[in-house]
Amino acid sequence: MSPKHPSQNHSGDVQRPGTMAARNDLGASSKTLLYVDDDEVLRERLTRAFTARGLHVLAAASVAEASQHLDTVCPELALVDLKMPGESGLELLKLLQVRSPRTKAVVLTGYGSIANAVEAMQLGAQNYVTKPADADQILEAFEQTPNESDADPESEFKRPSLAETEWNHIQKVLNDCGGNVTHAARVLDIPRRTLQRKLKKRAP
Repeated sequence: MSPKHPSQNHSGDVQRPGTMAARNDLGASSKTLLYVDDDEVLRERLTRAFTARGLHVLAAASVAEASQHLDTVCPELALVDLKMPGESGLELLKLLQVRSPRTKAVVLTGYGSIANAVEAMQLGAQNYVTKPADADQILEAFEQTPNESDADPESEFKRPSLAETEWNHIQKVLNDCGGNVTHAARVLDIPRRTLQRKLKKRAP
């Protein structure tokens, strides 16, 4: 009986020298992402996108479901939707602080809950991304850390404030809706009169 060729594993797949090391050097391929979002369509789409980029994704539709994942794993990354039925994403951030404090968290926020991004940062979130956002934008948010401003003292002033982010988001949605205020208000999930009042203000 001839010995098994050293370049083959037990399944018979040929492994090229250095393949495993190179795969680990990618970083993302060895990381687990806990993604919590009650929007099933968005959750499935982003899960596919993150998986294609080498992440191991644990998807959950609620804080309770995410908690079950935390029983068996401490993910390196967590993407948390702030606005969900029942317990909000803020509750999950509190849970992560206790059960997986080394997890880097980024929160997803729609226009209607953008003010909660401040509270999320206070609860340990590394960054926030406003919807709609794609996988690459979200992964970039994980790479941005508060320490980056130390290298460039002026960088803090270059980053838009929450007020600027809010205004820019309103303008983008309004443009996408062809200037229709009623439609834009529905997309933003705010009363039409509130949107009209904000549009009367000057840009920050």
